[in-house]
Amino acid sequence: MKLTYLLLIAFTILSCSSNEDNKIVKLMTLDPGHFHAALIQKTSYENIDSTVDVYAPEGPEVSTFLKSIDAYNNRDNNPTNWSINTHLGDNYLELMISEKSGNVMVVSGKNSKKIDYILAAVKAGLNVYADKPLVTNPVGLKKLKEVFRVAKENNVLVYDIMTERFEVTTGIQKALSMVSSVFGELVDGTLENPAISKESIHHLFKYVSGKPLVRPAWFLDTEQQGEGIIDVTTHLVDLVQWEAFPNQIIQKTDIDMVSAKRWPTILSKDQFKKITGLDSYPNYLKKDKIENDLHIYCNGEMNYTIKGKHAKVSVIWNFRAPEGTGDTHQSIMRGTKSDLVIKQGAEENFKPTLYVNSKIGSGLETDLNLTITELQSEFPGIKAEKISGSVWKILIPNVLKIGHEAHFGQVTNNFLKYFKEGMLPEWEIPNMMAKYYTTIEAYKLAIKN
Repeated sequence: MKLTYLLLIAFTILSCSSNEDNKIVKLMTLDPGHFHAALIQKTSYENIDSTVDVYAPEGPEVSTFLKSIDAYNNRDNNPTNWSINTHLGDNYLELMISEKSGNVMVVSGKNSKKIDYILAAVKAGLNVYADKPLVTNPVGLKKLKEVFRVAKENNVLVYDIMTERFEVTTGIQKALSMVSSVFGELVDGTLENPAISKESIHHLFKYVSGKPLVRPAWFLDTEQQGEGIIDVTTHLVDLVQWEAFPNQIIQKTDIDMVSAKRWPTILSKDQFKKITGLDSYPNYLKKDKIENDLHIYCNGEMNYTIKGKHAKVSVIWNFRAPEGTGDTHQSIMRGTKSDLVIKQGAEENFKPTLYVNSKIGSGLETDLNLTITELQSEFPGIKAEKISGSVWKILIPNVLKIGHEAHFGQVTNNFLKYFKEGMLPEWEIPNMMAKYYTTIEAYKLAIKN
């Protein structure tokens, strides 16, 4: 009896210890070919082990990643304290699966390989924290369905990094759209005037963490990176779902693709060198060469309906932003009482700015001011400045404008919460499937045109 009692105590202690251990995330970063992998570690986290194991092929990409982490550890303000164990070689995936030095795989690199990495990880009982897009073609979409099936069987999480949900103007736009006295209801819209639209302009040459970003040449290969219509549009399609149908499950049957198109960005050899640091095109890019320029299909537009509401999403990649500007985002949500419009043009000094355009004149003012007061707990310090009889600009304190790089820390903290709870919100997984179904349907239609 005494022995049984002692064994029961020992089992209880071990179970409690195991449960405590499961609350701590131990990262394994796989093949970090994109700078987003490093941005996840730009900050430290209470519930992430400071030792990270990196599994990757040898080469400049992992070297750039390691230099970024070293810079974060040695900066003057708020240095991080990451310790990196490297496992470099051609068998990096097999080694990660066999060693299981952590419980969460981070992946941000060649999109063509990503879904296979993710499927291997969940089969091995590992959680996945992945940069977008998870899939780039119809075959990948079928594998993603298998990923979620296996992940459920093995009780692990798969979460893609949707940083744009944390951009403050988008957050306020969503919050206002949920207030019927200000927004009314989302209109059905038309092809010409969609109920919700998102446009994103990006740049191939840019600065990250204060330094010129050197992109790997494969980033310009649509067979490895994916076309623009299935890459950056992932964020925009996600925002359409997240804003227009908050906390609602979206099925693929709710999506009807109306039209889609794609077109190339043309790069000279000098521009290619500025982006990649390379003097010549690798063989895999020669298929995209016309005369001496590269024609990269990284621009796209889709028009579709979601639960009967017309939506439009478009993405454009230019070579370099004009001086003093950067990547830009434009968005409109059309309601029965007002339109919520995000602009980022010259008039806004190229900073995202949210406007409320009333459809009932100044009669909106009292309800808008009351709503702004109620939103102070979530967005402290915001104000509504009347700039005409029916238009207000939402003034946002600079302290809330933390920037794209800092959003990775916010998404990671969200993931940590879900990891601790052992589950995602019930709508996340079906909506991930619907999101990638949307981008793949757009791609399939665009390549026919």
